[in-house]
Amino acid sequence: MKDFESLRNKSVEENEAELINFWKKDEILNKSIENRSKNSNYVFYDGPATANGNPGLHHMIAKFLKDTFCKYQTMKGNRVIRKIGWDTHGLPVEVQVEKELHFDGKKDIEKYGIEKFNQKCKESVWTNVDAFNRLTDEMGQLIDLEHPYITYDNNYIETEWYILKKFFDEGLFYEGVKIVPWCPRCGTGLASHEVAQGYENVTANTVIVPFKKKDSDEYFLVWTTTPWTLMANLALCVNPKEDYVTVSSKGYKFILAEKLVPSVLGEDYEILEKYKGKDLEYTEYEQLMPFLDVKGKAFFVLCDEYVTTEDGTGVVHIAPAFGQDDANVCKKYQIPVVNPVGEDGKYTEGPWKGQNVFEVDEEVIKWLKENDKLFKKIKMDHDYPHCWRCHHPLLYYSRPSYYLEITKIKDKIIKANKTVNWFPSFVGEKRFGNWLENLNDWAISRNRYWGTPLPLWRCECGHMEMIGSREELAEKATTKVDPKTIDLHRPYVDDIHIKCPDCGKEMSRCEEVIDCWFDSGSMPFAQYHYPFENKTLWKSQFPADFISEGIDQTRGWFYSLIVISVFLTGKSPYKNVLVNELLLDKNGQKMHKSKGNSIEPFSLIHKYGADPIRWYIAYASPVWTPLKFDEDGVKEANSKLFSTLKNTYTFFAMYANADKLSTEDFDISNDKLEQIDYWLLSKYNNLVKNVTNYMDKYDLNKTVHLIQDFVCDDLSNWYIRRNRRRFWESELTDSKKAVYKTTYDVLVGVCKLIAPISPFLSEEIYQKLTGEESVHLADYPVCDDKLIDEKLEEKMDLVIELISYTRNIREEAKIKVRQPIKEVIFEEKYKELVGEFEGLFKEELNVKEVNWTKDLSKYLTVSYKPNFKEVGKVFGSNIKAFGEYLNNISEEDSKKLESGKLTIKLNDTEYNVDSSYVLKTVNAVDGYKAVMLNYKTVIINTTLDQDLINEGLAREIVSKVQNLRKTSGFDISDRIDMKYNAPKEIKDAINEFKDYIMDEVLALTLTEDESASEELKINDYSMKVSIKQVK
Repeated sequence: MKDFESLRNKSVEENEAELINFWKKDEILNKSIENRSKNSNYVFYDGPATANGNPGLHHMIAKFLKDTFCKYQTMKGNRVIRKIGWDTHGLPVEVQVEKELHFDGKKDIEKYGIEKFNQKCKESVWTNVDAFNRLTDEMGQLIDLEHPYITYDNNYIETEWYILKKFFDEGLFYEGVKIVPWCPRCGTGLASHEVAQGYENVTANTVIVPFKKKDSDEYFLVWTTTPWTLMANLALCVNPKEDYVTVSSKGYKFILAEKLVPSVLGEDYEILEKYKGKDLEYTEYEQLMPFLDVKGKAFFVLCDEYVTTEDGTGVVHIAPAFGQDDANVCKKYQIPVVNPVGEDGKYTEGPWKGQNVFEVDEEVIKWLKENDKLFKKIKMDHDYPHCWRCHHPLLYYSRPSYYLEITKIKDKIIKANKTVNWFPSFVGEKRFGNWLENLNDWAISRNRYWGTPLPLWRCECGHMEMIGSREELAEKATTKVDPKTIDLHRPYVDDIHIKCPDCGKEMSRCEEVIDCWFDSGSMPFAQYHYPFENKTLWKSQFPADFISEGIDQTRGWFYSLIVISVFLTGKSPYKNVLVNELLLDKNGQKMHKSKGNSIEPFSLIHKYGADPIRWYIAYASPVWTPLKFDEDGVKEANSKLFSTLKNTYTFFAMYANADKLSTEDFDISNDKLEQIDYWLLSKYNNLVKNVTNYMDKYDLNKTVHLIQDFVCDDLSNWYIRRNRRRFWESELTDSKKAVYKTTYDVLVGVCKLIAPISPFLSEEIYQKLTGEESVHLADYPVCDDKLIDEKLEEKMDLVIELISYTRNIREEAKIKVRQPIKEVIFEEKYKELVGEFEGLFKEELNVKEVNWTKDLSKYLTVSYKPNFKEVGKVFGSNIKAFGEYLNNISEEDSKKLESGKLTIKLNDTEYNVDSSYVLKTVNAVDGYKAVMLNYKTVIINTTLDQDLINEGLAREIVSKVQNLRKTSGFDISDRIDMKYNAPKEIKDAINEFKDYIMDEVLALTLTEDESASEELKINDYSMKVSIKQVK
């Protein structure tokens, strides 16, 4: 027979490196797909990562979730193809290259040359791919790194062109002039879903400004958070349905919303006149800052219900060049758009010409103050939209852009989303669902360089054509184009012209590239170059059964995916979406290098191993709530679950090897198992059932809690500990075979259960137990309902609970575990259920007698008083009466109180009394100690006579000598001679329990000898011991 091998005794880094190399060398990922080749596909999409930065711990969290459920579904028998994706276009890449080249904007790029710049971008995207791949390997993720989909690949781009042409052909593509979010640093517009990802908290100077009513001594009070826009003010706006007032305050007359008067003016005011906002419509006022020459109607009050009276003054300053709501209301009143700011974010006229608008607020406020046009300056923190890549504040800017008319398929998108299972559900129903309800047309074009070129060719006659493939481009080009070799990026496609079918002139491609979110959203199709090839493969891999990303992707990848897929196929591209929340430090702060609280994942993995980190991520909190990452939690996972599992395997292997056993030697039928074996198998199969249920619901938190409780409490602390003597038996009896078989079967099952979550230790123990190639090629456990015995579990669970409570009392009474006690007393009502386990109670609790009582009053009294922290507001003036009621509570009402079903009436008022409303005190009679927990009462006799004390000393001696055997390197079966030198109290205990001590420590002799040299502390006494191995 072959021994059960010991666990690796190398560093965790070396151990895991060996397994990583094994998985690669033996192609475990490919085998896990091939051995399910005839089974159903479980489709997974990997959201494309940008690899031009270093991987962080937050990347590990997302990758862990993807890996866990892909492995789980594989073990359930599904064929799970999984390959990594790289997001290689767009501003993140451009901004990084600009930093490296010390560029300050688009002018520097164009001076440098688009071709050279884009080549730099192409090289940049691979800067940290090795680091990402290394993280993938070291955290144990099995995913195809050799055949990724890459968004800059020509085939990928061609699929995107095909999709864009379909939008164009179906009339869902148009050019429009709108107020768009504009990044002056990057020189491009952003889509609404991009803006949603870039809000940052800023401290701003907000102002309340008085606008003088024309031909009057009254002033409109107007609040704005962007003083720099005041130069472009063209109108004011009020809510037609709200109440407005003219008030007198500090010698002035002000107009503002009635409900906001106290917050703006305090108590020093008098209302002179009251009216509806509608009554103010078309009221004229004087231009605030006389720097712009405005042609056409302007400087009067407009009405619109978008104006709120929740904050500010209820009067809104309107600058149509810098806000979509402003532009919409001005269009209704035929007010022109005047824009004194250029695309670079600098004023083009006025006193601050050439200055960045975000840097002049203080100067604008100074001007207002000097010209007596400042009512109040207020500093406030608020969220302001920033570019999600370069972090520059955005302008809302009127300019032309190309759009996909998503609003025309909005209802289809909303309907498709309702077919998706979101985990947690509220993300899909609320956050994402609400976003879809308010979606806007997609601003698809970007005035940038490194991206998928918009395949739109335009003629000066007005004709436009969208090209949908390389073949079409080659066919229509006025010069020779090889569709096999053409690079579809700028500047190469910029040089290709096609002939206009309307006027015969040359058509040129518009210069824009497309939003890189369109790249990532096209991946279900573009990763397979659909529809140009792989149609059958694509069909088998659409839609996805599962995707998982962070909460920020509700406005990013989740959105772009569903828009494109609903347009092309009419259905959602995903069935199940698992969303993880933010990663925070242990104090609840966002992690960032600048704060010094970010965690580099590789050093953490090398310190603890990937398994404890993965386990902790799932254990600490549900993945859809923010994770406050605390390294102490990783340590705890390592010491609790993984150390326990290692020790359990080591214990099993040590005794199986000592007995020279193989699995065939303890193959025994279930009818020969003992009651405790049946109990463990019942608990295990219930575990399998519940874990499968939670894993199917993507609930890792409940899953890992169940498994850890089972391994630590049921398997190790109860079953293995209770059955040590069965392992120690000298003969291979049916009882010994049964304990080996039960332990083996459960250990193998636990390895399979944890394999998707903790792939390293599960692999090592599984291989050493079974000799099979890999746990990741095995099938996930299936619950055997025939082995579940709920009644047996109920009995044993009550036994364990009562034992736990009794140990708590011993601890409170400062009676050591090895000190025998005379008596434990349980309630009579539990005798029928667990009375058969009296012997077990005696052994576990080190107690001489187990007694049962119907009358607890013989041993204790229970008193109640109000918990004033909880009940003050509940009972009010009846609080005293409640206290008097508790002083005289009946036994019947006491039971109702304990069960949470007590209703009482005090002074004609009825109350439902929760157990949290009272503080309970249990007082045992002299010589006893008691506890009442979960409606169960346990009492112990704390009186110790000399016989009990001596036996306790004997047990302490056995424990200390066993440790001495271990530290001396003795084998578990070695016999010894033992000598001792001790005070009288210890001698008396040894003489009384000599046979017991010798049996327990495997001593052939036990003699008193002054030469004994090893000092041992036995409770309050010291003794010396020498032990010698007997050959």
